[in-house]
Amino acid sequence: MKRYIVLLCGMFCCIAHLRAQFDPQIGQYMFMQSAYNPAAIGDGDMMRVLGSHRMQFTGIMDAPMTTNFSFSSPFIVGKTQHAAGVRFMNDRFGLFANQSFYVEYAYKFRLGKGDLRVGVDLGFINLSFAGDSINLDEIAQIEDNAYHIASDDAIPKGSGANGVSGMGFDMGVGVYYSCPIWWAGISYGHLTNPQVEWSDRNEIGVRGSLYAAGGYHWQLRDKRWMLMPSAMLQTDFLSWDLNLTMLAQVENRYRFGMGYRVSAVNIDDRVRMSGAMNLLFAMDIINGLELGYTYELPINGLLRESYGSHELFLAYSFNILKPKHTNRYKSIRYL
Repeated sequence: MKRYIVLLCGMFCCIAHLRAQFDPQIGQYMFMQSAYNPAAIGDGDMMRVLGSHRMQFTGIMDAPMTTNFSFSSPFIVGKTQHAAGVRFMNDRFGLFANQSFYVEYAYKFRLGKGDLRVGVDLGFINLSFAGDSINLDEIAQIEDNAYHIASDDAIPKGSGANGVSGMGFDMGVGVYYSCPIWWAGISYGHLTNPQVEWSDRNEIGVRGSLYAAGGYHWQLRDKRWMLMPSAMLQTDFLSWDLNLTMLAQVENRYRFGMGYRVSAVNIDDRVRMSGAMNLLFAMDIINGLELGYTYELPINGLLRESYGSHELFLAYSFNILKPKHTNRYKSIRYL
């Protein structure tokens, strides 16, 4: 399996101008909204520290692994409310690596029974490719094909430990609305379409990505229970990713449910579909400390090769704008 991943990377790099695929997938998008929408920082007037790690397609060598870390806090200037934060991501897939860092800002308006926020993030992405790890002579012998040679300059190579790398300026914008019973947001990432040059022959461009997400909180007659359906659409207009999720919250502490994700990608004017089922669980360990886990199982041909995907997140939130005795919240995410 490893040699096929290496072969795909090599073929991918033979194109002079490359286009990056989707941003990494997020299973528990309803709890990690600021990872794709800068307007969601400061939601509920909470300072929040969050870390997550996703292992995609376990059982397949060199499969994607993604780590996220973010910190955000609301603050008041005069009579206006704002929020600011930072976000870091490290994403690896085979010989590719993507590290990104953003500074985020959001402005809060009171609208109806809820809050409307507009936000922006500014930062940099660093894309690297370990071309030196490709042994084309060995591949040629395995595949009985002498076309490739180790000196193929279509494959970018560098002297560093991570091969070649390049950096580009990035920017995203978003709008987010939340009220006691529902939330919704829309954002656009990679607004600048960053271009990273590895060499005179190798350039990679990142396509802009549109995100649209929303959810509803349905309180049942038994006040201990709440149903929380949600959905998220993610697209760069060549690929599409739709998540549908149903969660149940019990005792204002435990959340569990199921979801379905369907993906479509346009390759040479042909649309290829794939899907996955996922199980989600999250709980408030103590007041303000939340742990979440997602297990995702593909329902296409990858099922024969992969043991599924795992995603874990840990978050700590606390209120810094209101006195504790006047705001005894039920959950760190649903106030």
